[in-house]
Amino acid sequence: MTPSTTSAGRSARESLQHIIDVLEGIPQTLLAIPLRLAVATVFWNSAMTKLDDWTAALALFSDEYKVPLLPPEIAAYMAVSIELSMPVLLVLGLFTRLAATVLLGMTLFIEIFVYPQAWPTHIQWAAMMLVLICRGGGALSVDHLLAGRFGLRPTR
Repeated sequence: MTPSTTSAGRSARESLQHIIDVLEGIPQTLLAIPLRLAVATVFWNSAMTKLDDWTAALALFSDEYKVPLLPPEIAAYMAVSIELSMPVLLVLGLFTRLAATVLLGMTLFIEIFVYPQAWPTHIQWAAMMLVLICRGGGALSVDHLLAGRFGLRPTR
């Protein structure tokens, strides 16, 4: 190897390491905001679709979804209640971990009992929710304010 080849290799490694360091330095807050909004949007839009034509929504729960153990009407009301409330919590960053856990449970339920072939989409949703469950809502969240108020270590 010539000195210029070694120097070029070192420079490339240093540049790559610098990029990695910059990316790893991005605070959780900047990652949590788009994750919270993305997950909230998916479920909020689903609720709006159901509410736009409640009769069609009930028919879907009766004829297509066929949720086990629950009457279609109760399953529909439960689903739309979750899809309306949890996105609001995520957008506010209030009880972020709980909201993401509830939505992850709903996603798993849908995957197992309703649309098992939709796993490529569901795994994307699950990945986003797992980050929120593990890391929280970030510094720009109500959770962060509450943590400080109650003497808990706030998320960064």
